[in-house]
This record gives sequence, C-alpha cells and structure tokens, in this order.
Amino acid sequence: MTGLALALVLVIVVELFSTVVHPFPPDFNNTMDEMCQHVARYPHWVLGGVVLAWSATTFVSTWVATRIGNRLAGLIVTLILTLAIVFNVTKLPYPVWFKVVMLSCFAVACYLGCVRGVQMSRPAAGPITQ
Repeated sequence: MTGLALALVLVIVVELFSTVVHPFPPDFNNTMDEMCQHVARYPHWVLGGVVLAWSATTFVSTWVATRIGNRLAGLIVTLILTLAIVFNVTKLPYPVWFKVVMLSCFAVACYLGCVRGVQMSRPAAGPITQ
C-alpha cells in the first residue's frame, strides 16, 4: 500500500509539473477530444522531462514496496503501474518516440526497483566464526 500511495503522490506531482509548463487553454472543457489535442501539442522537452519523472516514480514506488513488503509487493505495484502506463500511452496521441522510450524506461525502472529493494532487504553476511 505504501508503494502505491507513493506512486499516486508522485504521479500527481508530475502531472502538476506538466500543467504548469504546458497549461490547459482557458476554454478547456475536459473532453477526450480536447485532451487529445492538448497532448498532441506537448513540447518534446516536456515529454522528455516526463519520461525521467515517471521513471523515477516507478523506480521509487517499486523499490519502497519491495523493501517494506517483499518481491510480491513490488510485483503488484509493477502490475498496477503497468496497466496505468499502457492505458495512458494507448489512449492519448503521444509521439511514437515517447511511447517507445517511456515503456522501455518504465520496464527498466520496475526491474531495478524490485531487484534493488530485495537486495537491500537481505541482511549483510557477517564474518564466519567456528
């Protein structure tokens, strides 16, 4: 639960950042068509920043879930975030480069978060005494 809560907070922070640097037009009515038009106009530098921010969010969230819980907790967070990111990139008209880079970085971040969380939760081997 902590990993998911952290992911939610960090995703909100990333979305607030993108709203500040690429605000919605004043007459925005929150329809899917308007949202698609807005996303299609994202500057590439904003999308690049979003890749980094979402990747960091994914790494930290899976790391925390694995560290506090176990590998299964990290995998559950990975599964939920995977569903969210796949839904996002399939429903909105992001450029192809963004979809490829985002999904690649996402996969690496999930893997590293789960692996590093497990490695750090194992006790260090002490000296062998007889």
